[in-house]
Amino acid sequence: MKILLDVVILIVGFVALIKGADWFVDGAAALAKKLKVPGLIIGLTVVAMGTSAPELAVSTSAAIQGANEIAVSNVVGSNLFNTLMVLGICSMIKPLPVGTSVLKRDFPVNLGVTFLLLIGSCYALLMSGGLLDHAMSDNVGHVSRWLGIVLLVIFVAYIAYLISDAKKHPAESEEEYEDMPGWKCFLLIVIGIALIVAGGKAVVYGAKSIALAAGMTETLVGLTIVALGTSLPELVTSIVAARKGETGMAVGNVVGSNILGISSTIHPIAVNAAAVWDMYILAAIGILTYVFGLSKKEIRRPEGAVMVLLYFAAMAFAIVR
Repeated sequence: MKILLDVVILIVGFVALIKGADWFVDGAAALAKKLKVPGLIIGLTVVAMGTSAPELAVSTSAAIQGANEIAVSNVVGSNLFNTLMVLGICSMIKPLPVGTSVLKRDFPVNLGVTFLLLIGSCYALLMSGGLLDHAMSDNVGHVSRWLGIVLLVIFVAYIAYLISDAKKHPAESEEEYEDMPGWKCFLLIVIGIALIVAGGKAVVYGAKSIALAAGMTETLVGLTIVALGTSLPELVTSIVAARKGETGMAVGNVVGSNILGISSTIHPIAVNAAAVWDMYILAAIGILTYVFGLSKKEIRRPEGAVMVLLYFAAMAFAIVR
């Protein structure tokens, strides 16, 4: 009976996360339109932050509640899902052109914050004497709060630069959003944030209880169930964008969401050998995706198929491990 209740809590949490993110994006986008903010800025900031809000809520809630493995693995698992599954599926629907600005600016920033988190985690393990520890379930090191602050500063600077650059180059096409009164915009934003926070707590509670009951590790649950659930907004948004021919938004949403996801690691969290292995995989996947983008300035259907297969291989490795 307890396990059934945990499953219901988990499902309700996912629904609240997705619906909350949906309302948040709608309200914020409509408000931005009323304030005459360019559509490009909406796509690069509001949409990316709205679809990443579930990861932020889950990872922060998990860290505060002491579920450190879920906090780390959700960030890594969500970024793996975003990179391999979201971009892979979208490129199989329609080849995704990768613009020069994405290759010169966004992908390097994404890789940079990934390696910063990896280096910080390796340092934490080294200082605790657990760098060579193969006990995958033991928490052996703590990532410094200072690293989280550095990542957060990088993210804020990145967003500020995007806004500044968008204002200097306003030639992008404007997206159409529903025209609604100001009070409705604020209402959707407030309700959306409330659902995201409540949903994040429900997902952490349900996932942690199910993991313990099933004998699974929190790392595995975070990499699979929680990461998939919190990445659904990116998946839906990017697939819709790709089907409508807005391939630039599909790529930008994923890259921006990944940067925010890693930058949200602002609470001191424990990391173990398993988490570091997953970060190595994430870094390698990031480099491979960057190479795919550089090759023909687009991610084509065969490359998309390879990316989807790599995601399943990564999850199989996590399960076997």
